[in-house]
Amino acid sequence: MTATATARRTVRVELADRSYDILIGPGLIAAAGREIAGRLKGRKIAVITDENVAPIYLDNFLTALKVEGIDAVSLVLPAGEKTKSFEHLISVCDSVLAARIERNDAVVALGGGVIGDLTGFAAGIVRRGSRFIQVPTSLLAQVDSSVGGKTGINSPHGKNLIGVFHQPDLVLADTDVLDTLSPREFRAGYAEVAKYGLIDKPDFFAWLENNWQAVFAGGDARIEAIAKSCQAKADVVAADERENGQRALLNLGHTFGHALEAATQYDSARLVHGEGVSIGMVLAHQFSARMNLCSPDDGKRVEKHLREVGLPTSMEQIPGGLPPAEVLMDTIAQDKKVKGGKLTFILTRGVGQSFVADDVPQSEVVAFLKEKLPK
Repeated sequence: MTATATARRTVRVELADRSYDILIGPGLIAAAGREIAGRLKGRKIAVITDENVAPIYLDNFLTALKVEGIDAVSLVLPAGEKTKSFEHLISVCDSVLAARIERNDAVVALGGGVIGDLTGFAAGIVRRGSRFIQVPTSLLAQVDSSVGGKTGINSPHGKNLIGVFHQPDLVLADTDVLDTLSPREFRAGYAEVAKYGLIDKPDFFAWLENNWQAVFAGGDARIEAIAKSCQAKADVVAADERENGQRALLNLGHTFGHALEAATQYDSARLVHGEGVSIGMVLAHQFSARMNLCSPDDGKRVEKHLREVGLPTSMEQIPGGLPPAEVLMDTIAQDKKVKGGKLTFILTRGVGQSFVADDVPQSEVVAFLKEKLPK
């Protein structure tokens, strides 16, 4: 793999008549009107964004639409994971309906993963399914949540437990916007990039170990990493759209990570999603070693790389304390990947050798969590 890349990359998600493009590169918000107008039958758009993104990008985005003769209304929501709620879902749905957005028009998510998940859910249920465009403004959203059609909101019982599958019609991943992210936000998104290597692309993970500083710096290496990540997810989604089998591999680190997010009440000051995934991926490798599936050295290698880029790698690094292992286990038992009451984990036989493990004994998980929780 080389670090060379063209100024713009296109990744195609192949889903028969619902196939769509992911455009990756600089200047895509400025070009959004042209890209959308060429694909949109209607001429109206409802743009959903948040208080962090709106002051930076909303006016430019609306101007790009107006130049192409597209009428747009916008709704600005509070920023943060707690926005993924029934309250804000109702607000989005009402705004879309009040704007008289029809099925040939579109609902646009301009923001990170929270806005994308919430807006996609609304688009999936308004008028029993409306056209949907993702304009992800965080690294995490560009490489993960904007691709694949998973949408939803959180519940006190767990993360993303209420939602629908609703594929976007287009994804515009403007890499320029990543320069405005805080270092913490960018690192959190990088956890999802590393995940693709750890699932089944050991060469990509090795490339990241050697080139992560260039990815953080921007330019061709960043575009390359995003394109590789999107292609990896696109391939999995095309083969298993509704997570009946191998798509579950994309949840590497997420079963532990989601439980930790729920345990912190989705308080972003304590833990954001990518940080939970980082800790979760280390825990998944450590648990796999405990089950004699891989070498302890694999977990140490993963931990070393994630720690090197500045991500948390242990539960001790989560401020404010955590509940007992049994409480975390209750959240894990509510996970969407539970089938017939049996736990399904993404475990590994080594770096880049992840697999779906059914019927993982709860007693083993509880004992493992007790070992790893801060004393």
